[in-house]
Amino acid sequence: MPASGLSGAEPVERIAEVVVCGGGPAGLCAAVAAAEMGADTLLVERYGFLGGMMTAGLVNPFMKYHAGEEQINAGVFQRIIDYLTEAGAYGVLPRARSAFDPELAKIVLDRLVLDAGVKLLLHTSICGAEVGGGGLRAAMLHEKGGLRPVAADVFIDATGDADLAYFAGAPFQQGRDEDGFCQPMTTNFRMAGVDEDAMPSREEINALYDAAKSEGAVENPRENVLFFYTTRPGEIHFNTTRIVKLDATDSTDLSTAELEGRRQVAQMARFLRERVPGFAEAWVSAVPTQIGVRESRRIMGDYVLTAEDVLAARKFEDGIARGAYDVDIHNPAGTGTVIKHLPPGEAYDIPYRCLCPQGFDNLLIAGRPISSDHEAHSSHRVMPIAACNGEAAGVAAALCALNATDIRSVDTGQVRETLAARGASIYGLG
Repeated sequence: MPASGLSGAEPVERIAEVVVCGGGPAGLCAAVAAAEMGADTLLVERYGFLGGMMTAGLVNPFMKYHAGEEQINAGVFQRIIDYLTEAGAYGVLPRARSAFDPELAKIVLDRLVLDAGVKLLLHTSICGAEVGGGGLRAAMLHEKGGLRPVAADVFIDATGDADLAYFAGAPFQQGRDEDGFCQPMTTNFRMAGVDEDAMPSREEINALYDAAKSEGAVENPRENVLFFYTTRPGEIHFNTTRIVKLDATDSTDLSTAELEGRRQVAQMARFLRERVPGFAEAWVSAVPTQIGVRESRRIMGDYVLTAEDVLAARKFEDGIARGAYDVDIHNPAGTGTVIKHLPPGEAYDIPYRCLCPQGFDNLLIAGRPISSDHEAHSSHRVMPIAACNGEAAGVAAALCALNATDIRSVDTGQVRETLAARGASIYGLG
């Protein structure tokens, strides 16, 4: 059972109208939207920089954000792209059109949130919650000065693992139905000093990888070598380690995963240097601050998005964000990846109800923990979609705070129209 982190005796400070927990793509887009709507907004982030999986997790590039020729993830997400582009940190090489520079992104994202008027609290984690009266009374912050309980009109949980909602006792599911295993974690890494012209084809690299695995030179459940080009010549990004059967919400498991991820990085780098043309003089140029987490808690909301909704490209009257990324399930227990495609050129809606956790009237969920089943989650978990449902949460939270209403009384039509006016892609509008 979650521990509240509050004894009931601590004085609770009302620190903002909207408090956003987590500064990844979902949280920073939520905070920007809420602040630009006129709500006094605080963004709380556990690291010393923003970006979440973009920066701390070294996840790159942005996955598909078009349905056919139509861009269906826009709004603040497009402004992230614009800010990155202006800084020379996005799509600067022909083979890396959706790649971004994660180090420059840290600087760019600071500017984005500060330009919007967001108050920022870094090096601060969520470690508890207190509930009462159908809502969240306070979130417990763990900051450099100690513990600090804070109140707000509306909270947005964009922590990735739904930590605030968990501490508050919100209902959740985790992993696939048959055994509870989540999609595997991955430690991304980069190698510089690569002779790109000497690199063999992907098929040839995978043949060399298969041979190394059969000889016992590589121990990695991943079935292939997945790599991407970066914004820097001679540098290759790898999303190819696989850490299975571990729980990202358990510190012991997470510690084991971090160690195993780095072990696999070292082994994969040795394989590349010793066996793959073009890598003989290459070196590991980057490993992430934290392991990449695909799946952990999914908070149960007023609607549970299903794989059927995704694959049928279903539209909803309260749709507040769109997705066109495949159902993409990396085997939670070992080798293999299941991919199911949407109809060509189609996109599905994420209904506002997926952001509304059961039993709470002043808490919204943003990012990958929104209400869905295991399969649907494998599509909407990617950064462009998370950014867009985060912006929707920020708009809704601001409307609630400014109009003194709760998350279920807010006019979803107004939320949709406001998002469309802000440049978001909303089905049926614009």
